[in-house]
Amino acid sequence: MSAKNRTVSGALGGFLGFVGMSAVAGVLVAAAVTPALALSGMTATNTINMFESLPDYLAIDQLAQKSNIYATNADGSPLLLASFYDQNRVEVEWDAISPFVKDAVIAGEDPRFYEHGGIDLEGTVKGVVSTVATGTARGGSSITQQYVKNVQVQKCEALADEKKRMSCYDTATETTPDRKLKEMRLAIGVEKQYAKDDILRQYLNITGFGGTVYGIESAANYYYNTTAAGLSLAQAASLVAIVNNPVKFQLDNPDSETNGVANGYAANKERRDYILGEMLKYQKITQEDHDAALATVIEPTITEPSTGCATAGGSAYFCSLVVNTLQNDPSFGEDEVTRMANFRRGGYEIYTTLDLDLQNAAETTMKKHVPKQYGDWDVGGVITSVEVGTGRVLAMTQNKDYSQDPAVTENNNDYTGINYNTNYNEGGSLGFQPGSTYKVFTLAEWLTQGHTLNERVDSRRKSDWGVFKNSCEGNQSYVFNPKNDANEPGNNYSALQSTIDSINTGFIGMAKKLDQCGIATMANSFGVGRADLKPLEQGPSAVLGTNEVAPLSMAIAFAGIANNGLSCSPIVIDRIVGGDGTDMTPPQTKCTQAVTPEVDAGMTYAMQKVMTEGSGRASNSATSPRVPMIGKTGTTDGNKDTWMSGASSKVATVIGVVSVTGDINQRLVDDWEGGTAATARHRMWPEVMSVANAKYGGDAFAEASNKVLQAVQIPVPDLRGKSMSEATSTLTSAGFDVVDGGVTDSEMPAGTVARTDPAGGNSASRGSTVTVYSSNGVLKIVPDVVGKTEAEATSTLAGFSIAKQEQDVTDPKQVGTVLSMTPTAGSGAAAGSAVTIVVGKLAAGAKPDAKPDAKPDANGGGNG
Repeated sequence: MSAKNRTVSGALGGFLGFVGMSAVAGVLVAAAVTPALALSGMTATNTINMFESLPDYLAIDQLAQKSNIYATNADGSPLLLASFYDQNRVEVEWDAISPFVKDAVIAGEDPRFYEHGGIDLEGTVKGVVSTVATGTARGGSSITQQYVKNVQVQKCEALADEKKRMSCYDTATETTPDRKLKEMRLAIGVEKQYAKDDILRQYLNITGFGGTVYGIESAANYYYNTTAAGLSLAQAASLVAIVNNPVKFQLDNPDSETNGVANGYAANKERRDYILGEMLKYQKITQEDHDAALATVIEPTITEPSTGCATAGGSAYFCSLVVNTLQNDPSFGEDEVTRMANFRRGGYEIYTTLDLDLQNAAETTMKKHVPKQYGDWDVGGVITSVEVGTGRVLAMTQNKDYSQDPAVTENNNDYTGINYNTNYNEGGSLGFQPGSTYKVFTLAEWLTQGHTLNERVDSRRKSDWGVFKNSCEGNQSYVFNPKNDANEPGNNYSALQSTIDSINTGFIGMAKKLDQCGIATMANSFGVGRADLKPLEQGPSAVLGTNEVAPLSMAIAFAGIANNGLSCSPIVIDRIVGGDGTDMTPPQTKCTQAVTPEVDAGMTYAMQKVMTEGSGRASNSATSPRVPMIGKTGTTDGNKDTWMSGASSKVATVIGVVSVTGDINQRLVDDWEGGTAATARHRMWPEVMSVANAKYGGDAFAEASNKVLQAVQIPVPDLRGKSMSEATSTLTSAGFDVVDGGVTDSEMPAGTVARTDPAGGNSASRGSTVTVYSSNGVLKIVPDVVGKTEAEATSTLAGFSIAKQEQDVTDPKQVGTVLSMTPTAGSGAAAGSAVTIVVGKLAAGAKPDAKPDAKPDANGGGNG
């Protein structure tokens, strides 16, 4: 408000003049304001002196206004997602209010507003008479007095504590002479400080128009779908009529018997027509305007304001995260209740990180590929996209319609108020198992601890994996029998192979060499924890993705992997403008270097191969334009939940089809759009990432060094015939892990080493696993008979079954001699098993007794 200099005598002129004119009037005024003093014989002058001693300063706080949440269109213009308010109010300036409204409220409420100094003498006298007749102070309030009362009520409404709020409200509205006296004095104080136009403008901004509608702008929006500046004469009068008795005269109850459609909103019309008559009486309108407005039928166009996240449509769950972020931000108040109250009253303009292009793609593909429910299966679909390097959440949606109304959500799985994308304390669920997408944290810890991608581990399927190291919870033994999805038969997979093909036993073998606490800590460093906020479970089964986590946290993790190992916490707000128009500091992202860039390069090397050679190929090949991308798929036990998580160097996206309740094999659901439920992820992910790649592009990931690709290669010693203990000691000293492969048929002495895998003489990476097999001694060594005659060979191979083959030779010396044998000499074979010998036979046309040709005379001639 603009300041205006007014003297005390000027402000009190009307009031003092009234007292001076009539002793009776003075007594009446005294009785009206302080009846106890009047009855005790005090004079009106004494009463005025006491009146002057009351405080006249009224602190006018910011009015409660609705707060708005926006997304930003591609052209930079804001798009309103939702509004929140306790009082639906939009504060407007003087020129934004129709003159009809100003004239109507003055004519109907306070015709002498521009003449008095805060108290309308004539109205006060009428109020005094009413007070004497009824015993309570009522009536006669000027616009300034009404404004004072509204300001005091607003101060009460701002209190978060309900008990304090109600007590304050009772004090501010009690119908006692004492309150009336204070109100009058404060009204005079307001008039001393502010200009009349400012007081009227603020009165029109603060006053209630029924229900949660406050202020003339919101009233015009709500009742007539127009602005305060655009109101017609008839509309302005009908809205001002509501102020007199909001419950009796409001226009949003068409079924009302006293003020509804059937009787033309009779109660409001009566008050409206009175106001129009007063406007004519005080020459604010012409007779022609009066008559036209009087004949106008009251036809409200109720326009429900945007309220709550339900109005954000497919972006409702993102909106929910924004609200929860504000509730968790200490800058908005000391606790959640206070923060939300401040938000709903503070008139904040919240500009979010939502990218409407990605959001529209996410909503479209979700509606196309995942139903709200499927028979008895309460299916959930989630999509979350995050900007790499900033943590800005660009898209978030799910397959359910949003509602916070229990009457809507109860027994109707089409609706939910739970955000499946977020943690429990952010309006989310208790989380979902991410399956094999969680394996990336074991890969990160593997490389961090100095292991390499090409290092091999014991990958045999077995039930007893022995003791796993855990520096947090203590080492523990686990008996479980994980299998591989495609029943891969290998025994010694490398970390790279295990990542590309998502081999469960390979990752358990990797985890066996790591600290389970370290793997959980690695997940935390990438921003992943349990959605229920409990500590991550650290057993080896957790390596395969059994912790229930939020999809958003996985998107943040993949964004961190795509960001050279620098993981940035999620943010959803770019800018906050307070109710006073000043910018506030929004919650900031916090970035953590989860792994070194060198380790991260190893991770992205493997995860790119997932997209080009492994389980992510379907998503990669369908994305266009294609840029370098990393990824990891995930499927939980029984194909209950399926995931596709990945990123370019610019955007990370996580897509999941999950079981909210119920248990179903998604591979058996084959009547969805485009294929099975299990493959829906590979149809949705490309549709979102194609938009992301086209808009944000994508750079090449860092090159992986040999340090993370190749382990130091060392020769595997030949240990055949050695004792098992000697073999174990030798291999361990060389830097290998040793696995007992059990007993096998061998020619070696029973109990000694029969063979190793890799075999002796080959090279293997340091730290890899060598499987040692012990001999049962049942095989005989096949003697070497090559070069012997057939008879000699037959004698030597006694105990074996001999099979003879012949081979043509031209050298008479090879005739009847063993040229080769199978199995080879020195190998083992069971007694009685066949040994094939190949014996030389003179080829047709060869000379059995050939002699050397005669040489010519040395002199070159005959004897003559």
